[in-house]
Amino acid sequence: MEIPRHWRVRQQRYALVGEVCPHCNAKLFPPRDVCPECGKEARTAYQFSGKGQVYSYSTIYEPPAGFEEYTPYTVALVKLEEGPIITAQLTDLGEQPVEIGMPVEMVTRKIRTDDDERGMIVYGYKFRPVLNGQL
Repeated sequence: MEIPRHWRVRQQRYALVGEVCPHCNAKLFPPRDVCPECGKEARTAYQFSGKGQVYSYSTIYEPPAGFEEYTPYTVALVKLEEGPIITAQLTDLGEQPVEIGMPVEMVTRKIRTDDDERGMIVYGYKFRPVLNGQL
């Protein structure tokens, strides 16, 4: 990832900052500037709670290039408390089986290391099971 792009998306990756439409109150993630619900401008920053539940999931055994060292890993659609559904890797599962509806919370974890000469480590959001299943 280029360094300028890294700085542009850091709020999304590290803090789940999206947008809220001031016209219809729709919560947007990732930020879009134009609300998909009402079509009006939506540039008001919104901090998501980072809490949600597994909406669907899949375990990856044949990863894309650059992610081979992490297999197998589980990717989920997470429905945030505020409404949006986002894609994220699940982490800290241990032996716990993944279930639809399982409560999860956002954590910041290493996503990958760039293979170029800079060797930049890329961090971002992942989701882990909520301790004791409580949101």
